[in-house]
Amino acid sequence: MSDVEKFRSEVRGWLRSHLTGGFADLKGRGGPGREHEAHAERLAWERHMAAHGWTCVGWPEEYGGRGATLEEQVAFHEEYALADAPARVGHIGEQLLGPTLIAFGTPAQRARFLPPIAAVDELWCQGYSEPGAGSDLAAVRTRAERDGDEWVVTGQKVWTSQAHEADWCFVVARTEPGSTRHHGLSYLLVPLRAPGVEIRPIVQLTGTSEFNEVFFDGARTDAAHVVGAPGDGWKVAMATLGFERGVSTLGQQVGFRRELEAVIALARRNGAAADPLLRDRLARAWTGLETIRSNALRTLSGVAAGAPGPEASIGKIFWATWHRELGALAMDVCGAGGMLAAGEPYDLTDWQRLYLFSRSDTIYAGSNEIQRNIIAERVLGLPKEPRP
Repeated sequence: MSDVEKFRSEVRGWLRSHLTGGFADLKGRGGPGREHEAHAERLAWERHMAAHGWTCVGWPEEYGGRGATLEEQVAFHEEYALADAPARVGHIGEQLLGPTLIAFGTPAQRARFLPPIAAVDELWCQGYSEPGAGSDLAAVRTRAERDGDEWVVTGQKVWTSQAHEADWCFVVARTEPGSTRHHGLSYLLVPLRAPGVEIRPIVQLTGTSEFNEVFFDGARTDAAHVVGAPGDGWKVAMATLGFERGVSTLGQQVGFRRELEAVIALARRNGAAADPLLRDRLARAWTGLETIRSNALRTLSGVAAGAPGPEASIGKIFWATWHRELGALAMDVCGAGGMLAAGEPYDLTDWQRLYLFSRSDTIYAGSNEIQRNIIAERVLGLPKEPRP
């Protein structure tokens, strides 16, 4: 048995013996469109994982991780998803900010922020998008001014996932007056439970509120809480986005496969599979998912070799479009009855929630339109889109 298979077996065995008792009820809870489910209980589960050394498995051991190889990290995320374990609560800190601090942070920043992330004692959110500057990160207007030993932050962020549950936010702000586009930006760590910060949850199509508006009105953070040098925010923010599309996507695809298999099973039960057009769409959904997985593995192979190729740029647009189309397919398999809600309190079915929430897949973390521009300009070398 290879080292990777031994590690996979260890992960599988630990999950089997610990997702029991009260934790067993958490199976399948949470995730996109369902982050409101059992939040406190999922947080307790994740702290239980931390106590047994199963958070931040890919971090170096000196920072509280297991130093798992890329292949072992893939195995961990796949086994976690296969066990139907609850959606992670601290994933933004663990998978985005943690690797960013390891790569760009000072020793003091790592000592202050990495242990609470690994222990799931502090939760994080991402302060990128703004009104009028959604996927165009270089157009941010939130500004931060140095005042002695502090930064004073003023502006607004929007579509901030889980900000209402977070303790801290990593914020891209303009720190050089008169700068434009990707120049003059800085990457700041800002406490959310402090004066000058207001968080307003946004009610979504699903009736839940996972996204938020965050207003900074003279909010303050320590001068040392800038990651990288002031003005290097664009470089650091781009690195964070690279970590966002890392090994955890393989676990995400296990969840996608479970959803697709459930749609296929429903089509067989209710007779929708007799429709040749629906059968064709189900087959294309299956082949599409296989393509997503193959591309993800190819991308990770490039990362392991130190040079991710152009396939890394198409991953997000591909899976987001596929998942949105799966939501539409699920509703068509349900038929006309899928448009009806049950009686009070009119909660959504799993298919209705999938259809509604997956509309956001092609918007958040870089909209399809922005992704196409990136592919055209940076990968294919086509002329840049005219800008006003």
